[in-house]
Amino acid sequence: MKLTLAGEELHLPTMGLALAMGTAGGFAAKAVGMPLPMLLGSLIVVGVAAVAGLQPTGRVIGIPMPVRTAFIPVIGVSIGTAITPGIFGDIGRWWPSFATLLIFVPLAHLLGYYMSRLGGLDRPTAYYGAMPGGFIESISLGDKAGGDPAYLTMLQFLRLILTIVLIPIGFSLLTGEPVGSGAGVVIGGAENALSPRDWVILILAGALGAILGRRIGLPAAVVTGPFLASGIVHYTGWVEGGPPAWLIELTQLVIGSSLGARFAGRSPRILLTGLRIAALNVGAMLCVAGLAAWALGGIVGERWEAVFLAFAPGGLAEMSLVALSLEISVVYVTLHHILRIILALTFAKAFARRFLEPPDRPAG
Repeated sequence: MKLTLAGEELHLPTMGLALAMGTAGGFAAKAVGMPLPMLLGSLIVVGVAAVAGLQPTGRVIGIPMPVRTAFIPVIGVSIGTAITPGIFGDIGRWWPSFATLLIFVPLAHLLGYYMSRLGGLDRPTAYYGAMPGGFIESISLGDKAGGDPAYLTMLQFLRLILTIVLIPIGFSLLTGEPVGSGAGVVIGGAENALSPRDWVILILAGALGAILGRRIGLPAAVVTGPFLASGIVHYTGWVEGGPPAWLIELTQLVIGSSLGARFAGRSPRILLTGLRIAALNVGAMLCVAGLAAWALGGIVGERWEAVFLAFAPGGLAEMSLVALSLEISVVYVTLHHILRIILALTFAKAFARRFLEPPDRPAG
């Protein structure tokens, strides 16, 4: 009997094996003191198995997207625990970095586009593959414009992976200390025990927030909807605690394993070319993010790590999870990534014709 979940086939042995490998990788990473061990350890172990083409169950390693999506609202609900009456005073200080995104987003897109063109990609693939936000939207727009879907997917996917891997390790190297759960960090609100009533309210906030967020067209609705719903229940004092640390680690494990599984079936040629181009793009964007952190940290009243993470070119769910796990100004980081997605789509649509159409040749 074939099981399906939201239209995708659910093969329990294959998914169970991927999660088991991810769990082993997560605990191994924790044992050696790696930052964000459940996220990075699971990603690395499952990713290596996927690239190697292992098929112990007779199928390629995979985790259905709906399973990953079911855990993402946990991130939004966790972020919402930081919404307190004092947050509006903080937001008033953050306008310089919000304004800087108006420069950062088109600059990052432009740098990525020209590096992709130097890597030999056609205009549509280079243009939409370099979008610094909007994973699904960039692939859809690029496909419609005549880009290569395989390269588009790989470039955007590797942008997320490289950012997720490099930032926690970079923070550990720069500070000389483990970060996140490797340093014993307790996620804000996770130390408060939840009553059965609290659990019901937070589960409803996550589920209804995701559903309503999609209905009204919020960007990255499965994060932003639960974030807003959780923010309301915490701002009003209905609930004081947040999702426990074990649930955040489980979310890291599922997301890391599902990201690693997406390497399955990728052509080595596309993978190597995409990795080379994505590494250049991510390197350039992280350098610009570093400049932003140096320039804005004192102005907006946030640690340089928070500003850097707010400008890092990862996905909203992934960067918010990193901010949660490293306990770094999670609302500040999340709001910047929501705005980054909106601006990335806006600028990409506004300047598409200029970059997709070849320049006119001089007469004669």
